[in-house]
Amino acid sequence: MSYEREPIEAVVADLKPRMKNITITFKVVEKGETREVTSRRDNETHRVADAVVGDSTGVVTVPLWDDTIDRVEPGSTYLLKNGYTGLYQGFLRLNIGRYGELEDSEEPIEEINQEVDMSAEEHEREYRPRRSYGGGGYSGGGYGGRGGSRRGGSGGGRYGSRDRRRRY
Repeated sequence: MSYEREPIEAVVADLKPRMKNITITFKVVEKGETREVTSRRDNETHRVADAVVGDSTGVVTVPLWDDTIDRVEPGSTYLLKNGYTGLYQGFLRLNIGRYGELEDSEEPIEEINQEVDMSAEEHEREYRPRRSYGGGGYSGGGYGGRGGSRRGGSGGGRYGSRDRRRRY
């Protein structure tokens, strides 16, 4: 079974949170100030700058890391392969990431639609429910896998004690 995804050819207005393997061409509208941050992954200091990029359908914010900051110039057009989208503080970002490839585009983009800012709208963070297979652990297992009743009754995740409140 292959886990590789087909590349998604997109324009800025098509971008939504949690997209992967995006191929997109954009023009850099502006590049913000560089700041230093400490990575939680490797505890090292990195440089970061936010760039606003766009095409004829809209604009989006792209965080640029370390050497990419120096490679990207306002007014230039680039092709991003294997990019992805995510949320930063609830706002959409187009990310180059470790496995993305950024190269000069053969065709420049002339017109940018700055009226549609895909990073301006705040998104609700989607929480995926954790899979529960019941049993095991300190929770008492059983049907709900919740472990103890939240309302002070007896319980431990057994069939009769699961939380019956409606969820929308």
